Amino acid sequence: MGIETDSTLFYIHDPMCSWCWAFRPVLAQLREHLPPGVKLQKQLGGLAPDSDDPMPEEMQQTLQATWNRIQEKLPETRFNFGFWQQCKPRRSTYPACRAVIAAGIQGEAFVEPMILAIQEAYYLHAQNPSDSKTLFQLAGNIGLDEQQFSEALEAPATHRLLEEEIESSRTMGVRSFPALILQQGTGFWPIPVDYQNVGPILETLDMVLD
Repeated sequence: MGIETDSTLFYIHDPMCSWCWAFRPVLAQLREHLPPGVKLQKQLGGLAPDSDDPMPEEMQQTLQATWNRIQEKLPETRFNFGFWQQCKPRRSTYPACRAVIAAGIQGEAFVEPMILAIQEAYYLHAQNPSDSKTLFQLAGNIGLDEQQFSEALEAPATHRLLEEEIESSRTMGVRSFPALILQQGTGFWPIPVDYQNVGPILETLDMVLD
């Protein structure tokens, strides 16, 4: 099988995307079984821009319906519906995306723990990662320097890095998350996401790589 050594599988996500939360178990398997010569690279897609406006009731109902649909399809994916009563939802995921970048500035090893901390806060503990105070708390929980994190979260450079990742994702044609895009040389190949089984994803990768 002629595998390019410069193949990158981009995983394009948003830490406040409920389908990305549902995809976690398969993503973990994918990371363990990547074909030789392929590296996995996470990239932020940016679901919803900065906003201080309360989330419209209709949007809240839509998202709760999505959570219900995910639980029907993937019963092992847990959600705490108390979020909708205990928090003041805003349609704003860019702060959580910037928190991932700000965590990474203190070391690549903090990126995964920050993504998981945001997801667990949102989906399991009814905390709102659209709020800076939640993100500061999560940063402390995973062992980050909170002062350095808070400065990085609002720094213009962090805003720029997120804009670049979002633009790169759009250039690849990604409009919804999670998404898998295989780059081989100058070519980009969308790889269908399977939420229940890593097998079909690996089979598609093998076909494209062959």
